[in-house]
Amino acid sequence: MGSAGPPVTEGDGTVRGPARPSGLLDVLGMASVVLDAKGRIVLWSPQAEELFGYTAPEALGRYAARLMVHEQHLDLVAKLFADVMSTGQGWAGAFPIRHKDGSTRLVEFRNMRLLDDRGEVYALGLAADQETVQRLERDVALSTRMVSQSPIGLAVLDTKLRYVSVNPALERINGIPAERHIGRRVHEVLPMLDVGPLEEAVREVLDTGRPLVDQPVAGRTPADPDRDHAWTVSLYRLEDAYGTVLGVAASVEDVTEQYRAGIEAEAARRRLALIADASARIGTALDLDRTADELADVAVPELADVAAVDLLEAVVAGRRSSLGPAQPAVIRALAVRADQAPDALRAADPPGQVARYGPDRLVTECVRTGQPVLVTQVKDEDLPRIARSPEAAVLLGRAGVHSYLAVPLIARGEVLGALDLKRTRNPLPFSRDDLLLARELAARAAVQIDNARWYQNARDTALTLQRSLLPSHPPVTGGLEVASRYQPAGATTEVGGDWFDVIPLDGGKTALVVGDVMGSGISAAATMGRLRTATNTLASLDLDPARLLEHLDRITAGLDHSIATCLYAVHDPALGQCRIANAGHLPPALTRPGHDPELLDLPTGAPLGVGGVAFSTTVFDFAPGDQLALYTDGLVETRRHSLDERLATLLGLLTDPTQALEDICDLLLDTLHHPDNHDDVAVLIARARPYGQALREAHG
Repeated sequence: MGSAGPPVTEGDGTVRGPARPSGLLDVLGMASVVLDAKGRIVLWSPQAEELFGYTAPEALGRYAARLMVHEQHLDLVAKLFADVMSTGQGWAGAFPIRHKDGSTRLVEFRNMRLLDDRGEVYALGLAADQETVQRLERDVALSTRMVSQSPIGLAVLDTKLRYVSVNPALERINGIPAERHIGRRVHEVLPMLDVGPLEEAVREVLDTGRPLVDQPVAGRTPADPDRDHAWTVSLYRLEDAYGTVLGVAASVEDVTEQYRAGIEAEAARRRLALIADASARIGTALDLDRTADELADVAVPELADVAAVDLLEAVVAGRRSSLGPAQPAVIRALAVRADQAPDALRAADPPGQVARYGPDRLVTECVRTGQPVLVTQVKDEDLPRIARSPEAAVLLGRAGVHSYLAVPLIARGEVLGALDLKRTRNPLPFSRDDLLLARELAARAAVQIDNARWYQNARDTALTLQRSLLPSHPPVTGGLEVASRYQPAGATTEVGGDWFDVIPLDGGKTALVVGDVMGSGISAAATMGRLRTATNTLASLDLDPARLLEHLDRITAGLDHSIATCLYAVHDPALGQCRIANAGHLPPALTRPGHDPELLDLPTGAPLGVGGVAFSTTVFDFAPGDQLALYTDGLVETRRHSLDERLATLLGLLTDPTQALEDICDLLLDTLHHPDNHDDVAVLIARARPYGQALREAHG
């Protein structure tokens, strides 16, 4: 096979070691034969022995033509030999040669004249089997044509990860000609790509010999510097016939279309998930602010980095709004969310604030036309039309707002406001798909916002009606010091029918009333108002409490099947007594100085409106300093605690008979009334005053 050659060096001067035989020459089996000027064989290589069949002793000294050429070709061979020796011009071609075994073989020859230091001339013949040469030529031609015409980018890197060759497809993929690749590393050719992981993968393939197939790589190249592309890269270690590592072959296939299709499919999946999430999270309560908060929470950060939910002020007030081309939009901010964008958050109107946006503002255009407004790439000159003020525009610019989208909130044909979206950290601009998603979210949320708006207006109306029907009483009346509280139900439910009353009677007496109409809304408030009026009228007749409840029972039965509970008590300071009757209501709490608070043991009685059930009056002493607390069930009833447990807590809060009544009312509400309680609460507390003091004040 031949011995190793002299040491060779790399381009940087590093000694690589002795050169090893070429595997290609071994495959060719290249034979070497040297003839003297007369055509006799003077040198004979081992490959010549293998190709022609003659050993060196058999061939040396003999005339080559007579040994290996058929007789009919001797004259031709002699002429070719003479031409080479006389002119010095080489000859190449295929020639039939006689093998030692008698067979004839076609052999490829390369013949040339040699000159030694004494001026003697020789002929060197290099020979190889023609079939072997043709097979290698076909393989090389096939490889060359495949490499040059392949749509897949192909490259060879040496062991120092430098390009050795690239094909035209890779030139097109990288947008760089082949000559600018050669001798350079990948990161030098493609600085826009993050090639660190790729170069690590090449080193691993060099070290282990294990191929790496379809490694995904994404980024931008000079071929298309403005758009991301995706490729799959496969790596294979190259070795010669002796196992020497030559480098790495890389194939690069552009899979951008599949990559983008995958991104679009993932984006579609996220959009569907976001819509499903919105359906579950938006509109969980009939509360305007909460619904707006839920919409903003859904939008950030999945759709935008900054989201604001704005309603026209007229719409919040329950009026329809229509804007002319020159009219500003008066907008109330309901919710704002931002994902790590503090400057953009400061530029937004805080929730609850009413702001006036000029007719040239983009959000004004959105609510005026009822159409989305999309600014894909926000420029500096766009910011004043997005922000409410020049100061806010500066903040938006500092926040890096680069894309803007406003979609109208439309429900039942009416524009309610707008969902205002901005992108700062997300580098992608809003797309048409984002616009469709935002419109879908806005459409779903607008219906919930409209429901909450109308419900809130109706609730406010009922609450106004109810408050107008509740009494306003002085802190001292007759022989009693009195304090009261009314707490509407939580915002997620309608107004209830709880009421209380303090009614001055003849002789310094005072009637105390607490009641609860079953049901809610304007109807319950109206029924409560009618019962309160009836109670006031009947109380002026100085009826026994049981008789008064009997009259109220008949009145209630005639009010569209209404049902109500009621406690009616009359305090007589002259006798130091209270007379009380109960119509299905919770018992009052009595506190006496020096005694533990207790619940009065009263006949429960049937609720008003049931009919046919007698009521009874209970008389108990009520001396100066004694305290009576009347309340509705919303104060003590919850879903998580038993009624007995809650009543015990109530009594535990009434142990100090000297505490100010106003403070006691606040204490009861703060401690017992839960924010999520779906019922309103009425509390009435009365404390007996010394009778003489009451008389002096009455005549003073």
